[in-house]
Amino acid sequence: MKTVNRQGDMPAVWCIVLAYNSIDLTLECLATLRAQDYPNLYLLVVDNASTDGTVEILRTQAQDVELLPASTNLGYAGGNNLGMRHALAHGADLLFLVNNDTRLNSHCVSALVEEMLREPICGAVGPMVYTWDNWQTISSAGGHVDWAAADAVNVGAGETDQGQYPARSVDFVNGCGIMVSKTAVERVGLIDERFFMYWEETDWCLRMHEAGLDVRFQPTAKMQHKAPLTWQQQSPLTLYYMGRNRLFFFARHGRGIQRAGAVMGAAKGLLHGVVQNRRAGNCAASEAARQALVDGVLRRWGRRSLTFSEART
Repeated sequence: MKTVNRQGDMPAVWCIVLAYNSIDLTLECLATLRAQDYPNLYLLVVDNASTDGTVEILRTQAQDVELLPASTNLGYAGGNNLGMRHALAHGADLLFLVNNDTRLNSHCVSALVEEMLREPICGAVGPMVYTWDNWQTISSAGGHVDWAAADAVNVGAGETDQGQYPARSVDFVNGCGIMVSKTAVERVGLIDERFFMYWEETDWCLRMHEAGLDVRFQPTAKMQHKAPLTWQQQSPLTLYYMGRNRLFFFARHGRGIQRAGAVMGAAKGLLHGVVQNRRAGNCAASEAARQALVDGVLRRWGRRSLTFSEART
């Protein structure tokens, strides 16, 4: 068990690495966290019931890291909530949620903390996220909720970073790397576990805005994320959660005509996915979109035990 060692006025930052299999990526992520130039950093890995020996390997190869195994896959929301409860109970001031398929430059944590302290009403701050292959192609420079298109957009995705995105307030930051304050959790609560995975960080950030807290993007904090840029590269299960939770998000946060239009747009997007993927012979993606629409209409949230065949006909 870790105990917080206060270092002057420097906040105690607990970095919560959420892992599910991919032990090689987890070890690489931890190596970049150990290299951070921020001195008051505590490392915690929450393992979401991996089946590749992650827990056993970390116990032998990462004994400097606290390990919190979950008995079942709790998803992004539940796994991070488990870690945050533990960290807050042991003196955390700031919580830095990091996916295991990321790697960070050595100043990332320090830059995020500086941005958090610069904005006294800041609830969350996120870094510049690049693609896995290089440190020039942007994956996310903060997020924007497009109500007209019923979508959450990672700003700058696919662009070359030329300094065009300054530090600023944003609608949300990408959940692969998001630092939140203890104050934010006290005001708005933890992540809503009904999302299980996808859209939960967008929901969380909007709840912070609604509570009077700012959400910031800081480009001098840099990380890479091993994630596809387009929906065509996503698995059917990912498409299911993204589609279903998109309906949940806009139904929850919209008001009046804006809400009706956004929900209708999200539903039409799923219908389009059903038809177009079927025509293209991608039956798994088509079925994922159909099931997302059905569950969204019936308000079936949380984790769902679903299997979509990858076979194409």
